[in-house]
Amino acid sequence: MENNTSLQQQLLEAGVHFGHLRKKWNPKMLPYIFAEKKGIHIIDLNKTVEYLQETAAALKSIAKSGKKIMFVGTKKQAKEIVTECAQRVNMPYVTERWLGGMLTNFNTVRKSVKKMQSIEKMLNDGTFDSITKKERLTLTRDKEKMEKVLGGIAQLGRVPAALFIIDIGHEHIALAEAKRLGITTFGMVDTNCDPNKVDFAIPSNDDATKSIAIIANYITAAIAEGLQERQNEKAEEETEEEVVEKGPRLDIDDAGAERERGGARRGSSGGRGPSAGGGQRRRTPSGGGARRPGGAR
Repeated sequence: MENNTSLQQQLLEAGVHFGHLRKKWNPKMLPYIFAEKKGIHIIDLNKTVEYLQETAAALKSIAKSGKKIMFVGTKKQAKEIVTECAQRVNMPYVTERWLGGMLTNFNTVRKSVKKMQSIEKMLNDGTFDSITKKERLTLTRDKEKMEKVLGGIAQLGRVPAALFIIDIGHEHIALAEAKRLGITTFGMVDTNCDPNKVDFAIPSNDDATKSIAIIANYITAAIAEGLQERQNEKAEEETEEEVVEKGPRLDIDDAGAERERGGARRGSSGGRGPSAGGGQRRRTPSGGGARRPGGAR
């Protein structure tokens, strides 16, 4: 309980409870609004803590399963925070313009990423030494433009399992694409948005840098925890496999040696085996051949 209280205190100090003006509110946010002060809605921080912990637990389990979570925050206040948080846990991120079809037309976007990577490789390994200065400058500019937009998803080989969005109203295209593909969505939801549009909503102020930072860092810490647990489990499994591999070989060798010793003992027991007895029994009937009726006549 103390942990919750301190978290609530931190959220309060970061201004997470400040919503929008009353005239801009979305009525569906009513359950998450604590009060109205000077025409501004105040978010209920008890609800924020509850949903933040629920979201963190869900994202932790996704990270633990080895799936990718994409961070989306193209607002000026969110760009740096999102980049820093996503890079810390090695997750894809979008902080510049959201390209239409970044998820729904993922294969085409991957082609652009590959083009960007090939230009970069050629510029570095000297393939373009023979081209003119102007052509080289054009290619460098193209690469920089693509890197700005696609740099965060350069290592993403497939569509992510989840999206963590800073402002679901601002990132409505990303949200719509994720919904269409059935990707789980998580987001910071202010009083001017519909919380039902995301699978996991965190009622919070999505405009202040401090508020975005505290929520994003809390989520990132949970993801890092999930990744660490995954690593620990893998290490444990490898250790178990090594033990299992070493164990049975010794058992098999012992059993084989035991069989060999048993065979040697059985072989040394002379002509007392069933084959000797069987031979004598087979010879018995031939002794009674003189008593056949034909022989008497």
